[in-house]
Formats: sequence, C-alpha cells, structure tokens
Amino acid sequence: MKGSPMTDAPRRILVVEDDGKIADMLANYLRAQGYVPEVVSNGLQVAPEVRRNEPSLVLLDLMLPGKDGIEVCREVRAFSSVPIIMLTARIDEIDRLLGLETGADDYVCKPFSPREVVARIRAQLRRAEGRLGPAPPSHGFHIDEDAQRIAWQDHWLPLTPVEFRLLRQLVQRPGHVYSRDALLRTVHDELRDTTDRAIDSHVKNLRRKIAKVRPQGSAIASVYGLGYRFDPEDESSVN
Repeated sequence: MKGSPMTDAPRRILVVEDDGKIADMLANYLRAQGYVPEVVSNGLQVAPEVRRNEPSLVLLDLMLPGKDGIEVCREVRAFSSVPIIMLTARIDEIDRLLGLETGADDYVCKPFSPREVVARIRAQLRRAEGRLGPAPPSHGFHIDEDAQRIAWQDHWLPLTPVEFRLLRQLVQRPGHVYSRDALLRTVHDELRDTTDRAIDSHVKNLRRKIAKVRPQGSAIASVYGLGYRFDPEDESSVN
C-alpha cells in the first residue's frame, strides 16, 4: 500500500545527487509518495539553498563535485538542524563514522531501493517533529537523574552505574547511532585497560534486563560496522 507523509502538508526534500539517473529515480519516487523533491547536483549549491528555503530533509550524496558530502554536512550543521540522510557507495567504517560525527542523522548505502530511502525519510521526519524526542511517554522509559535509575513503565531496572550511564545516553537520543568508542567514553571515566568491546558486554546485559520487563524487546539495535542505537519504534530491531 502506498505510504503518505506524516502530515497533510507536503514535505520538501532536497535531493543532492550528481548522478542524473539516481536523482531522477529518487525524485520520481518521492513525488509519487506525496513529497516535493528538489534536486541539486553540486555540493556548492547546498548551503545557499538550505539558507534560502530550508527543506524538511536533505538527501545528501557523499561524493559530489564542488564540495563532498562531509564538507557540505559540516557547513549546513553550522546554521541548521535540518535532518540529513547521507547516500554513499563508500561503506568503509571510517567514512561512515566521520559522516555521522559531522552531523548526519542517518546513512543509506548504495545500491538502495527508493522504498528504503522513503522509510528512512519518514523516520527522520518523525524525529524532527518531536515524535521521537528524548524518552517520550509512549516509549515507556523514564530517567530519574537524582536517583540515577531508569524505569520502563512501572518497572525500575536493576542497573549498575555503568549500565545506567549507557542506557541514559541511548534513550536520550533515539535513532542516533553511537560508535562503541563514543559509548565507552560516555560510560567509563577511566579508560585505562578498557577496550571498546566492553560495550558489547554491557549492551548484552542491558538487553537481558530490559527484555525481562518489556515484551517488545530491549529497543537497543546493533548497527553493523558502527555500533548501537536506541530505536523503540522499529519493531524489527528491538531485540
């Protein structure tokens, strides 16, 4: 069944892609789904266009003439919080992490299906509209900073101090992908003799504790080659 944007108002999507065939495919599919696509093909065009008429979301190719996607992302993030989904055929971990740390909200690797891209767009628009903000009531998670504890609905989770800091970091920014190293720096004050693989052990314990009280699963998703994200709305990745 054909989907529709999250609200009745059409959403304008800026497609930044220098491959004409890919740009046309995305624009046609977005238009069929009720969005209003606008295509630019040069990295130098993006920031001025966003300043002139900020779109609802930017689909940003990594490899562009003029300025590459990472440079463009940095430039846009200096003045705008518009959601950015990067499109790339370069899947090595360094490029992907650099893109996310620069301010991209999500990645789609080529080759991709237009349907996948639209699903990612819808998810980012929901977050941008505040529907997936930090620990909303519909998610059931509640953070008690004073007591350093976290509950799901009426169930307080038996967390260690490290597990509390880790889950708090994830819950406060749903959908954001954290590398193991970034999470390690969040949860361990002292990094000596600690490897980033320790995060895997902490996540395993968190998943087990959450799953005991939350039938939908832990909501902590593994992101291959990157790390972890908290995504309670994605039923395919909550375990």
